[in-house]
Amino acid sequence: MPLLRRRDRPPLRLARPAALVQFLRDGAAPLSGAAPGASLRVAVVVPQFRRGSGGHKTIADLVRGLEARGHALSLWVEDEEGRHEGEEVDGLWHAFFGRVDAPVRLGFDGWDGADIVLATGWQTVHRALLLQGVAARAYLVQDHEPEFYGTSAQRLWAEQTYALGLHPICASPWLAGLVREGYGVEASAFDLGVDHETYTALPTHRRDDLVLFYARAVTARRAVPLGLLALEELKRRRPKIEVALFGEARPIALPFRYLDLGVMSPDKLAHAYASAAVGLCLSMTNPSLVPTEMMACGLPVVDLDVSSMRATFGADGPVELAAPDPLALCDAIERLLDDLVLRAERSRAGAELVATRTWARAAEQVEAGLRAAFA
Repeated sequence: MPLLRRRDRPPLRLARPAALVQFLRDGAAPLSGAAPGASLRVAVVVPQFRRGSGGHKTIADLVRGLEARGHALSLWVEDEEGRHEGEEVDGLWHAFFGRVDAPVRLGFDGWDGADIVLATGWQTVHRALLLQGVAARAYLVQDHEPEFYGTSAQRLWAEQTYALGLHPICASPWLAGLVREGYGVEASAFDLGVDHETYTALPTHRRDDLVLFYARAVTARRAVPLGLLALEELKRRRPKIEVALFGEARPIALPFRYLDLGVMSPDKLAHAYASAAVGLCLSMTNPSLVPTEMMACGLPVVDLDVSSMRATFGADGPVELAAPDPLALCDAIERLLDDLVLRAERSRAGAELVATRTWARAAEQVEAGLRAAFA
């Protein structure tokens, strides 16, 4: 009997932290000991990226905010997946996340030091620890990344990064508290900002029969299957309700008809937020940018009743919180659809809460965290 032959297929690429073994072998580079000046040279190490990444958009907004405060920034891409081979990352960054003055480099050829290096994801921490000629190190923590994984090497590596001596600057007071209590380190916090020039109340007709769902299925912590079950139940109860999904590059196969909006530009997102009756965005860990941007456009939001959301927006705040259960989420959406007074109150309170959340304020808070890293 002839041996079965495997069909030729491209080799499987496994992402792995490229600098981990070198860090374990050689240890962290010595700090220069230089004192910080009024203007800081900040080297930001970022992981590979794709269009629509909220984490990278936050980094870009903070870079612009820090540049406006007089600091000199540079961006260095640690591409553990080899995703950007042969690509012009500078142009891609500007196209995906907006222009920054900072140069964007793939890899670390040409590295010439900085006052402070800022890691921005667990995959970038070991590289940041190896870089020579820096006086301090900080760690922009946008979520509790170990929860992105099941039992795995990646979960273990992510957990270990919080205790490697970089000063954490966390994207909410809730997240800073989690890092302090879980890993025994001091941490700073900032509030995610909103681009109020884009996300604002628009003179657009707001439909009473449209529910908008952030269905970024590639991001497991957004609980997309849970939200889809809730919407399937909503369509069963109210067949005439229109459901629109956004945030995912590919259509999702579903047993009901829906409008697929895909990955939208900020101006189109703002128009969608200003046109719907209810926004559904599920956050199982730290909140994303989406709820605050929805609220800035006057859109009432339904999200999960979990500790991060209660700490960020309040148990009785502007967000309609529901248990992580399809029927409870469906009930919450229906409450807002049926009660015009409640919907108006949620819209008013949401816009009021996010009015002070700007990227200028976020950059000021992050600068305070950067300076704390020198202490």
